[in-house]
Amino acid sequence: MSRNRSSSGSSSRSSGTASSGSSGTASSGSSGTASSGSSGTASSGSSSRASSAADFPLSGLPADVAEPMLPHLEAAAVEMVREIQGLVPEYARPPESRYGRRMRWAVEESVRQFVDAIGRPDMDWEKVTAIFEGIGAYEARQGRRLDGLQTAIRVSGQVACRRFIKDARRLGWSLDTLGRFTESLFVFLERIAGAAGQGYARAQGEIAGERERFRRRLRDLLVMEPPASAEAIGELAASAGWPVPRTLAAVAVRPGPGDAVPVLPPMFLADWDAPEPYLICPDPDGPGRDRMLTAIKGTRSAAIGPTVPPARAALSLRWARRGLALVERGALPGKEPLRCLDHLPSLVAAQSEELLDMALGSRLAPLMKLPPHRRDALSRTMLTYMECRDNAVAAAERLLVHEQTVRYRIRRLEETLGGVMLDPDRRIELLLLLHHLVRLDTGDRRLSPAD
Repeated sequence: MSRNRSSSGSSSRSSGTASSGSSGTASSGSSGTASSGSSGTASSGSSSRASSAADFPLSGLPADVAEPMLPHLEAAAVEMVREIQGLVPEYARPPESRYGRRMRWAVEESVRQFVDAIGRPDMDWEKVTAIFEGIGAYEARQGRRLDGLQTAIRVSGQVACRRFIKDARRLGWSLDTLGRFTESLFVFLERIAGAAGQGYARAQGEIAGERERFRRRLRDLLVMEPPASAEAIGELAASAGWPVPRTLAAVAVRPGPGDAVPVLPPMFLADWDAPEPYLICPDPDGPGRDRMLTAIKGTRSAAIGPTVPPARAALSLRWARRGLALVERGALPGKEPLRCLDHLPSLVAAQSEELLDMALGSRLAPLMKLPPHRRDALSRTMLTYMECRDNAVAAAERLLVHEQTVRYRIRRLEETLGGVMLDPDRRIELLLLLHHLVRLDTGDRRLSPAD
């Protein structure tokens, strides 16, 4: 067996690391190792090449110290893999599977790198750190924490120490030689653990970037017209890591000038850069209600669209934007987030303003001929009276006037408009016309601001 052999006892610890990583390698393959290696070079870099006997004590030993160890390298690797698989369930794969073979390769390669460093002052860390950067990256992509990999590294170190003690007795090593092996093992394990952590962190950053791209695509797909299929939404939502809710609502928002973009929980999909910014809020009538109100609390104005299935998010956004437009016109109240379904008459009337404007001159001609201040008071009283189911007392409370004032105005309206107010077939039409006149008309026909 030559020194280039793939397994090594001394490096058990490292091999353990490799083994945990090899699980990663199993999926990413050699090419994954190679790619992570280049970034490993960046992290370990030229400083690793400059390693000397001072920071890696095995470099100062005679090269022939390694010779008696070579026949035992494969057995050391097998022992490490066995113990790692016994303690880390996710690494317990059949030895002949692709995953198992890659795990074994990573262990043996790491062990070989450790043994090859004996008697060599120019220890090159690139290859072994590349392996473990790839392993760390694989763990991140599998959605696992680094605990399993850290356990594998620790177990490998324990196996290596046990074998070093046996070798010291078998080969008659001095305490100094055994100390150098042990100290070098700690250095080796620290390097590969650091490389695995760097690969893990880098992959997490890449995954976060990929997930954010999928989230943006999902957000755009949800509000697309015509609507996307439930299957397309579900597939993209899975890639984005976004659980598809049973219902959602779109919220049109208008941030204040210079306001910082708020940090929202991942359940929200937001587009703050759009000309008309908006949020997609899951379960707005259930658990998501309070979180939604918190998310839009800092905006200058906001309108909440109707609650819809995910495939109809575009409809919710369309009405939310119409509601926000009326808030910004001053036609609807904007102190609190506007719920569109609480203002149906005004929203419906706003979609037919031209037609309603033309109808005012014919349907309410006697009222429109009155002086503006009288017309405004009478039209506002009539709308409130009809909204209160023809209850003068309730209307007076809302208008902040005496109930006799309301009754007097209603008599005047009945005299002015004839039987229009009493005709059930004209009631809905009359309500729409009054909504338009009182709450939406911004022309000089109105004197008072909207409520």
